[in-house]
Amino acid sequence: MPTWLIKSEPDAYSFGQLVKEKKTAWTGVRNYTARNNLRGMKKGDLILFYHSSTDKAVVGTAKVLREAYVEDTDEGDWSVVDIAPVKAFKGPVTLVAMREHPMLQSMVLWKQGRLSVIPVTQVEFDAIVLAGATPPVEVPTDEETAPKAAKAGKAKKSLA
Repeated sequence: MPTWLIKSEPDAYSFGQLVKEKKTAWTGVRNYTARNNLRGMKKGDLILFYHSSTDKAVVGTAKVLREAYVEDTDEGDWSVVDIAPVKAFKGPVTLVAMREHPMLQSMVLWKQGRLSVIPVTQVEFDAIVLAGATPPVEVPTDEETAPKAAKAGKAKKSLA
């Protein structure tokens, strides 16, 4: 079964909004390659939902409810699919984490990063879903750890 990645600016349409609405028509795709990718989607195909711009992270999964149909617009030959949320991730899978992941080095995302609808392999999909199933690790900042270490007498400065 083909798998996909779709991008949305969270201020325009977030995964949380999709969850709240339970389904939506994925409209507004205005790139021919991305449109053709939409047209390649089949009912039941799984989708990674990526927040672009500010978050730059995959935040959940969705599925195709209805295959491509004509978008009601005077702007040309464009298509739309209907999607529904499947599951929100416990933690976002950031663009940085994806770039560093050994199983994601050949993603179309790296070659055609501006596309809003991108095919992903099953291996890539599974790797991202697995990463998203793990809660994010909160790493304390230096400000948070320095006072504790100083109180414990373990804070030392090196003059090397």
